[in-house]
Amino acid sequence: MAGVNMRLEAGAIRELHWHQTAEWAYVLSGSTQITAVDQLGRNYVATVNQGDLWYFPPGIPHSLQATNDSAQGTEFLLIFPDGNFNDDDTLLLTDWLAHTPKEVIAKNFQDDISDWDKIPGEQLYIFPGVPPPDNQQPPQSPAGEIPEPFSFPFSKVQPTQYTGGTVKIADSTTFNISKEIAVAEVTVEPGAMREMHWHPRQDEWGFFLEGNARVTLFAGTAIAQTFDYQPGDISYIPTGYGHYVENTGNTTLRFLEIFNSDVFQDVSLAQWLALTPPALVKQHLQLSDSTIAKFNRSKGVVVGGLGVNTSS
Repeated sequence: MAGVNMRLEAGAIRELHWHQTAEWAYVLSGSTQITAVDQLGRNYVATVNQGDLWYFPPGIPHSLQATNDSAQGTEFLLIFPDGNFNDDDTLLLTDWLAHTPKEVIAKNFQDDISDWDKIPGEQLYIFPGVPPPDNQQPPQSPAGEIPEPFSFPFSKVQPTQYTGGTVKIADSTTFNISKEIAVAEVTVEPGAMREMHWHPRQDEWGFFLEGNARVTLFAGTAIAQTFDYQPGDISYIPTGYGHYVENTGNTTLRFLEIFNSDVFQDVSLAQWLALTPPALVKQHLQLSDSTIAKFNRSKGVVVGGLGVNTSS
């Protein structure tokens, strides 16, 4: 995967464009109006607020514009499910028309060539604009509206509470259009940790939003390494590597676990051992029967000092 941190001033526009890969986004601050039209001519307009998501499949033309709700504009994290993604994979409206003869443009739109004399001579990329009005609607399409929304109100999802923090997940089972990206937003309280686990199918691309973290990962063959993170940092954990995340600060730690996958999946070390015949676990680890009996048969996900999940 590849990531982009983008900021737009109030009213500023990320021009009409499309990509060869899908685009997933998490709004870090402010609000962003998105527009899109799909391959069947169905259109979509929505305002995506802080903590919410959007997703555009490959090749779907779209635009992004900061609303006037915040003087600071908007900031968002873009994720592309291709580690080699760069701007060469983005196709811009103004760039295309700047490199197309005006007589071809006029013929395409069945219009007078003089009407196209003032089009930009190069790409705009990001440019100032007039903030969109509230509840702006697109032109009515004869094909109708997008059946599966390109945005998702992730900020309104009720998180699952654990002893040491919270977790909420968005993937194709809830955000149906998001076929290539899944996310977990995790909070960890001081002294707690994201439990020892691994992801069986996909690498984990992490983005830290608040607080301070320490991540230790286990790669097998006696190889392990520890890294420290703060807000704005990115982590990467290969498929299958065992790992855990500790809150090393005095405030709540909040971060995103992002996967190039249609569904979120993880395997809990504690749950694995709890659901394995106790005699087999005892012979491996030389633990007492009473200790093994305390293992949690439900995922702890985020655990406090005692490592007990209050939801079990």
